[in-house]
Amino acid sequence: MSRLALLCSLLLLAACGRADLYTGQSERHANEMVAILKTAGIDAGKQKVDGGQAGTSWTVTAPEGDFSRATRLLGAQGYPRAAYESLGSIFKKEGFVSSPFEERARLDYALAQELQHSISIIDGVMESRVHVTQPARDPLSDVVRPASASVVIVYRPGANLEGQVGQLRALVVNAVEGLAPENVTVVLSAAQPSSLAAAEPGLGERLGDGLRALLAPVLAIVALALGWPALRRWQLRRRPRNRAVTPAE
Repeated sequence: MSRLALLCSLLLLAACGRADLYTGQSERHANEMVAILKTAGIDAGKQKVDGGQAGTSWTVTAPEGDFSRATRLLGAQGYPRAAYESLGSIFKKEGFVSSPFEERARLDYALAQELQHSISIIDGVMESRVHVTQPARDPLSDVVRPASASVVIVYRPGANLEGQVGQLRALVVNAVEGLAPENVTVVLSAAQPSSLAAAEPGLGERLGDGLRALLAPVLAIVALALGWPALRRWQLRRRPRNRAVTPAE
């Protein structure tokens, strides 16, 4: 009987277990992911992780039974967000002397990272990529090759980004020295509706959720019913027995 009670308890814990969805997230992104999942009816949460010198990060959790649905739902909303590097982190002092070519490549990469970060916070943007090219000037040539940039944005269906192409182009032009507006290409791509629909729970998941919701209280009652007699027997065995005292003659 005690083994059956233990098995029921383990099944109950498995039904109520939690799984890590994404780790190493900023608090802002963790809050956004938790809000999205809770709006969809998923009991999501976050846990603080102390990374020492790497800094504090957050882990987003959800019930194990909702793992597949939660990851699809977050993926349809463009999560987890990409981690962007700043100019300070890219050009931090490391004790080595870089060549002019390396410095130019690092500058282009840093500018692209900063621009991607700025574009990603625009409402409706799910993902963005920016490519910046600033050709090195040849001191022996009078020909000056102009700088250029390409921007690719994947946005959420329904977001009105077509009317913001001019502002997006101006953002890139003002961030790169010597860049002309006609040398900036902006490509907008709407996320496929099928990827958003994939976040909806299927029939199997809905049945599984209902079964877990029905099974959890039943297992709790069975475990209590089977475990209570064993607990009472253990208490009775632990209770000291009264010995008969023989009066002194």
